[in-house]
Amino acid sequence: MIRIEKLTRAFGAKEALRDVTLEIRRGEIFTLIGPSGSGKSTLIRLIDLLDSPSSGKIFFDGTDTAGPKKDRLVIRRRMSMVFQKPAVLNTSVAENVAFGLKFRGVPATEAEKKVKFALHLVGLSDLYSRRAITLSGGEMQRVALARAMVTEPEVLLLDEPTANLDPVSSEMIEDLIVRINKRFGTTIVMSTHDMLQGQRLADRIGVIMDGSLVQVGSAPEIFYQPKGRQIARFVGIDAITGGRVIENTGGHALIRVGETCFEALTDIPKGKRVSLCIRPEDVTLTPSDSVSEKTSMRNRIVGRIQKILPSGPFVRIAVDCGFPLVALITRRSCTDLGLSLGSMVIAGVKATAIHVLQEDGDRNAAG
Repeated sequence: MIRIEKLTRAFGAKEALRDVTLEIRRGEIFTLIGPSGSGKSTLIRLIDLLDSPSSGKIFFDGTDTAGPKKDRLVIRRRMSMVFQKPAVLNTSVAENVAFGLKFRGVPATEAEKKVKFALHLVGLSDLYSRRAITLSGGEMQRVALARAMVTEPEVLLLDEPTANLDPVSSEMIEDLIVRINKRFGTTIVMSTHDMLQGQRLADRIGVIMDGSLVQVGSAPEIFYQPKGRQIARFVGIDAITGGRVIENTGGHALIRVGETCFEALTDIPKGKRVSLCIRPEDVTLTPSDSVSEKTSMRNRIVGRIQKILPSGPFVRIAVDCGFPLVALITRRSCTDLGLSLGSMVIAGVKATAIHVLQEDGDRNAAG
């Protein structure tokens, strides 16, 4: 539906976006993630035609958006945008929602029906006559969504829509995003700094770093098969470096890291230097003095606990195995296992849970 070709946006000598090529499919939720200042919002604004690229093209249903002003206006009216900090007028909620309809010349009776439907959609029917500036942040964001949806857009653009909201309001907005997509088939493109939000909502995810689109894929591909160490770090994996493939038979590899030999699945050939990406939730821990039980874990490594950090209902446990390894387990499991700083443990990792990155050459290659 939206095709982006070699898009670059420069502000003076600084390139906010560099050579971005991407296709957004009709009816999908596509999420852009990346560090602050990486170019996510710039790309959203370019798609919405609020800004123009320094070079490259954006096509909407095959039409070049760099055409005459009247053609750009027609395309813009097929899209709606919700900003991180929505601006509301000092009028009623209903008048705020009807704002876009006035510009389109929609008759008052029809506009009122559309406004009521949009407010019902976002669960704010009872605030129809309320002054918009008296609303909470979460309610304002829902008004912004109603204002965007009242024009029945084909594409809904969301620039970090929950960045300033509390967890309850964020959950409501997320639920609305999914319902809008499923009910109306609206194509949704959103940026977020919340990686878990991207994982929960997206059909596909694009990772932007330093102005470049470095990986596009499903949530499992992004979070479990990152294409480089920088991406791995961003999605919560501290890659184990200094590995070397010492044997590979039909994709079943033995990889040596220091004194430890890992089994993993990869096509990277013998002799290559590699890094290992292991998600913390894929690491199991047992006390080193526990009775050995039958397990499907191909990799069992002895180490000493260096750090135990709370992470909501979980704890992140850093283990020194001659290299750093991080496990994410529940607080109850940590207590039941009697784990504490300095404890010796056995870290278990399945061969299928290890994503191998080749370190040779100018660009990292995944295996």
